[in-house]
Amino acid sequence: MADKTISADDVRNASRGMLQKQLYVVFTSPTGSMDAVLANLEAHLAFQVDLETRGIMVGAGPFWTDDEKQWGGEGMVIIRANSLAEARAIADTDPMHKSGARSYKVRPWLLNEGTLTLKVSFSDKSMTLE
Repeated sequence: MADKTISADDVRNASRGMLQKQLYVVFTSPTGSMDAVLANLEAHLAFQVDLETRGIMVGAGPFWTDDEKQWGGEGMVIIRANSLAEARAIADTDPMHKSGARSYKVRPWLLNEGTLTLKVSFSDKSMTLE
């Protein structure tokens, strides 16, 4: 029996009333040596901060190895874009990808469920993200 797919419209209808925020996830992986990744890391991080400042990035970060002790160069970036083509264009401009140190795949992602807790303490001007 062949796997059945479900249309995006069916998913949207089933999750009516939920957030339904269309985002794009960039999965990025090293193409070779970690030396190339490290050589582009500073420019990549500056690029990421720029995306954050401009309101394009929702979140980003590295994937640890399964023992949670090392980094093999992989990462993920969640971005706001108007289309898959626009999301790919944004990913193309990442110094890691421009240099060839990492390749990427972009997947459309519909954010429906979850919670984010931000605690702000006025007396000491501190905040905690949980």
